[in-house]
Amino acid sequence: MIDSKHVGWSRAAGALIGAGLLALSGIALATDQADQRRDGRDAKQGAKQQARQNKVDCKAADQKNNSQCRQDKRDTKQDGRQEKRDIKH
Repeated sequence: MIDSKHVGWSRAAGALIGAGLLALSGIALATDQADQRRDGRDAKQGAKQQARQNKVDCKAADQKNNSQCRQDKRDTKQDGRQEKRDIKH
């Protein structure tokens, strides 16, 4: 009888250890994903700010007409979106 109790406790301990390791790996994965989301968001926001500044500079320098300045802004924002995708994947 003692042997069957010992085997039962060993199995229970093994199951608990396994569950604990699984939980820890899930936490590490979630932390990594959160870091990727944060880095991606920062890249996209940085691109948006740069696009705004580029448009202001473009209009102030009177180098191009307004539609060309808008297109430059769109291109800069699109580059930021692509950078975010690259970070996440």
